[in-house]
Amino acid sequence: MTDTMQNVHETAASELIDRYLAAWNETDAAARRELISSLWAADGVYTDPLASVSGVDAFDQVIAGAREQFGGLQFVRGDVLDTHHNIARFTWELVTEPGAEPLVVGFDVAAVDSDNKITSVYGFIDKMPGVGE
Repeated sequence: MTDTMQNVHETAASELIDRYLAAWNETDAAARRELISSLWAADGVYTDPLASVSGVDAFDQVIAGAREQFGGLQFVRGDVLDTHHNIARFTWELVTEPGAEPLVVGFDVAAVDSDNKITSVYGFIDKMPGVGE
Protein backbone atom coordinates (compact mmCIF):
# COMPACT_ATOMS: atom_id res chain seq x y z
CA MET A 1 0.00 0.00 0.00
CA THR A 2 1.36 3.43 -0.86
CA ASP A 3 1.91 6.07 1.80
CA THR A 4 -0.90 8.15 0.28
CA MET A 5 -3.38 5.27 0.49
CA GLN A 6 -2.36 4.53 4.08
CA ASN A 7 -2.86 8.20 5.04
CA VAL A 8 -6.30 8.30 3.43
CA HIS A 9 -7.24 5.08 5.25
CA GLU A 10 -5.97 6.39 8.59
CA THR A 11 -7.78 9.71 8.06
CA ALA A 12 -11.08 7.92 7.47
CA ALA A 13 -10.45 5.69 10.51
CA SER A 14 -9.54 8.72 12.60
CA GLU A 15 -12.80 10.45 11.70
CA LEU A 16 -14.82 7.30 12.46
CA ILE A 17 -13.10 6.80 15.83
CA ASP A 18 -13.71 10.46 16.72
CA ARG A 19 -17.43 10.00 15.93
CA TYR A 20 -17.44 6.77 17.97
CA LEU A 21 -15.97 8.59 20.99
CA ALA A 22 -18.42 11.48 20.46
CA ALA A 23 -21.23 8.94 20.95
CA TRP A 24 -19.69 7.97 24.30
CA ASN A 25 -19.63 11.67 25.27
CA GLU A 26 -23.13 12.57 24.08
CA THR A 27 -25.41 13.35 27.04
CA ASP A 28 -28.60 13.89 25.02
CA ALA A 29 -30.21 10.45 24.56
CA ALA A 30 -31.86 11.24 21.20
CA ALA A 31 -28.70 12.80 19.75
CA ARG A 32 -26.62 9.88 21.03
CA ARG A 33 -28.99 7.36 19.45
CA GLU A 34 -28.84 9.18 16.11
CA LEU A 35 -25.05 9.20 16.23
CA ILE A 36 -24.88 5.52 17.13
CA SER A 37 -27.29 4.64 14.32
CA SER A 38 -25.13 6.54 11.84
CA LEU A 39 -21.94 4.66 12.70
CA TRP A 40 -22.96 1.29 14.17
CA ALA A 41 -24.01 -1.75 12.12
CA ALA A 42 -27.46 -3.08 13.11
CA ASP A 43 -25.92 -6.32 14.40
CA GLY A 44 -22.66 -4.74 15.62
CA VAL A 45 -20.95 -6.39 18.59
CA TYR A 46 -19.39 -4.57 21.54
CA THR A 47 -17.27 -6.47 24.07
CA ASP A 48 -15.12 -5.17 26.92
CA PRO A 49 -14.34 -6.43 30.45
CA LEU A 50 -17.60 -4.92 31.74
CA ALA A 51 -20.07 -5.65 28.92
CA SER A 52 -20.76 -7.89 25.94
CA VAL A 53 -23.69 -6.82 23.76
CA SER A 54 -24.98 -6.98 20.21
CA GLY A 55 -27.11 -4.50 18.31
CA VAL A 56 -27.78 -0.78 18.33
CA ASP A 57 -30.21 -0.81 21.29
CA ALA A 58 -27.87 -2.77 23.54
CA PHE A 59 -24.86 -0.65 22.60
CA ASP A 60 -26.86 2.51 23.31
CA GLN A 61 -27.71 1.11 26.76
CA VAL A 62 -24.02 0.42 27.49
CA ILE A 63 -23.15 4.02 26.66
CA ALA A 64 -26.10 5.35 28.69
CA GLY A 65 -24.82 3.36 31.69
CA ALA A 66 -21.31 4.74 31.21
CA ARG A 67 -22.69 8.30 31.01
CA GLU A 68 -24.45 7.73 34.36
CA GLN A 69 -21.33 6.24 35.93
CA PHE A 70 -18.87 8.77 34.49
CA GLY A 71 -21.04 11.90 34.30
CA GLY A 72 -18.95 15.00 33.69
CA LEU A 73 -15.99 13.04 32.32
CA GLN A 74 -14.99 12.90 28.65
CA PHE A 75 -13.67 10.12 26.45
CA VAL A 76 -10.79 11.34 24.25
CA ARG A 77 -8.63 9.50 21.75
CA GLY A 78 -5.18 8.57 22.98
CA ASP A 79 -1.90 8.55 21.09
CA VAL A 80 -2.28 5.20 19.31
CA LEU A 81 -4.18 4.78 16.04
CA ASP A 82 -3.16 1.99 13.72
CA THR A 83 -5.12 0.57 10.78
CA HIS A 84 -5.04 -2.18 8.23
CA HIS A 85 -7.73 -3.60 5.97
CA ASN A 86 -11.04 -2.89 7.70
CA ILE A 87 -9.60 -2.86 11.25
CA ALA A 88 -8.41 -0.05 13.52
CA ARG A 89 -6.83 -0.22 16.93
CA PHE A 90 -6.74 2.85 19.10
CA THR A 91 -6.25 4.05 22.63
CA TRP A 92 -8.70 6.21 24.52
CA GLU A 93 -8.71 8.02 27.84
CA LEU A 94 -11.40 9.12 30.26
CA VAL A 95 -10.52 12.61 31.52
CA THR A 96 -12.02 15.49 33.47
CA GLU A 97 -11.04 17.79 30.59
CA PRO A 98 -8.85 17.52 27.48
CA GLY A 99 -5.18 17.44 28.46
CA ALA A 100 -5.89 16.32 32.05
CA GLU A 101 -4.36 13.19 33.56
CA PRO A 102 -6.57 10.26 32.49
CA LEU A 103 -8.58 8.48 35.17
CA VAL A 104 -9.16 5.47 32.91
CA VAL A 105 -7.12 4.34 29.89
CA GLY A 106 -8.27 1.78 27.36
CA PHE A 107 -7.32 0.14 24.11
CA ASP A 108 -9.96 -0.87 21.53
CA VAL A 109 -9.95 -2.78 18.28
CA ALA A 110 -12.76 -1.95 15.84
CA ALA A 111 -13.81 -3.50 12.54
CA VAL A 112 -15.93 -1.79 9.90
CA ASP A 113 -17.96 -3.06 6.97
CA SER A 114 -17.98 -1.84 3.37
CA ASP A 115 -20.53 0.87 4.34
CA ASN A 116 -18.04 2.23 6.90
CA LYS A 117 -20.26 1.10 9.79
CA ILE A 118 -18.68 -0.41 12.89
CA THR A 119 -19.35 -4.15 13.04
CA SER A 120 -17.38 -4.92 16.19
CA VAL A 121 -15.41 -3.31 18.97
CA TYR A 122 -13.27 -5.32 21.37
CA GLY A 123 -12.14 -3.20 24.30
CA PHE A 124 -9.47 -3.57 26.95
CA ILE A 125 -8.96 -1.44 30.04
CA ASP A 126 -5.32 -0.67 30.77
CA LYS A 127 -5.81 1.64 33.75
CA MET A 128 -8.76 2.00 36.12
CA PRO A 129 -8.87 3.53 39.60
CA GLY A 130 -8.71 0.90 42.32
CA VAL A 131 -7.46 -1.84 39.97
CA GLY A 132 -3.82 -2.81 40.35
CA GLU A 133 -2.99 0.27 42.40
